Amino acid sequence: MKKQNIFIIGLILLAVISFIIFILVSGSGNKGNGNKGSGNKGNGNKGNVETPIDVNDIINTINKNNKNVLPELETLKVDIKNIDEVTSYTGLKTNDGIESIVVSEPLITSQAYSVAIVKVKDNADVEKIKQEMLDNIDMRRWICVSAEQLYITNSGNVIFSVMADKDIAKAVYNDFKKYVNNNIGKELEKSNDEEK
Repeated sequence: MKKQNIFIIGLILLAVISFIIFILVSGSGNKGNGNKGSGNKGNGNKGNVETPIDVNDIINTINKNNKNVLPELETLKVDIKNIDEVTSYTGLKTNDGIESIVVSEPLITSQAYSVAIVKVKDNADVEKIKQEMLDNIDMRRWICVSAEQLYITNSGNVIFSVMADKDIAKAVYNDFKKYVNNNIGKELEKSNDEEK
């Protein structure tokens, strides 16, 4: 009986140690790899956006720079196989040419705010996807409020969109442009007045 208890305790201890090692290894794997090859970690001079970690870094940088005016936010990766989710966050009717989508939205608030970062496949028509987003995104997707302004642009194969109140949308949009050193494509915008 005593040997069995020692064996069970040993297994539990091994499982706990393995879990801790897994957490430490997977957590430290994100540090320093966000800008592989760019050598510009954390200074705002990123150039083109290339990896999923860069996408999260963009959102984290923007949220940090605007923490005084933004509500409490959550960042989540959209399941691109779920067309309803894709359409809800981006206005896109299909996932054709889409590699990934990451969004940042308020946890609980009546403030209209949404950032969507859409990474498109290398052979996709970025301008066509941006235009489809502009034409179809629902600026009134919240129950009580609607966004005043929508901005969309891209840096390479990463499309950035923000919709919110005019001042907040402009500040967040400018932070994205600063993040990519103004290395952007065609700029698209729409105000809520145009949607009525």
